[in-house]
Amino acid sequence: MELLQLFLSFFQVGLFSIGGGYAAMPLIEEQVVNLHPWLTMQQFADIMTIAEMTPGPIAINCATFVGIRIAGLPGAVIATLGCITPSSIIVMTLAYVYYRFRGLKTVQGILSGLRPAVVAMIASAGWSLLILALYNQKNLPADLRLPDLRALVIFLVGFIILRVKKPGPMWIMAGSGLAGILLYSLF
Repeated sequence: MELLQLFLSFFQVGLFSIGGGYAAMPLIEEQVVNLHPWLTMQQFADIMTIAEMTPGPIAINCATFVGIRIAGLPGAVIATLGCITPSSIIVMTLAYVYYRFRGLKTVQGILSGLRPAVVAMIASAGWSLLILALYNQKNLPADLRLPDLRALVIFLVGFIILRVKKPGPMWIMAGSGLAGILLYSLF
């Protein structure tokens, strides 16, 4: 039964996450943290971090890691299949429709209308992870929590370097990870 729930949960993620892995983050969070409390928010953030660092699509990596955590290797296979099945069906269907009707303005209008929704989903996922990184103090009431200054400094320095120098995001991630190791082990 748990494998079926895992498949159906990631099938829904795959079905409704238009725009890629970052757009899937809030959907995955809803399924694995809120709807089925398989993971805590901290465990979810850890899995998302590992999924982002691992080569490959982030949503599929996350499905695989959550599946392993919940039901071992069969869970990983089932969650991954659940995540990719709807997109495979949708992409094949859309490719056929787009190839056949690509000249119609209606098709172009639909694609243009999806863009803002994708941006909003990505922003929501980013905001959730930023809030978790900055306010991960569990024993205080929400109105008394202060941001973690080390996390705030790492975020701001990484953001400024990314905007000013424009290095690849991998360099920012590696540098932020190294800064986190140094700051959290020394202070």
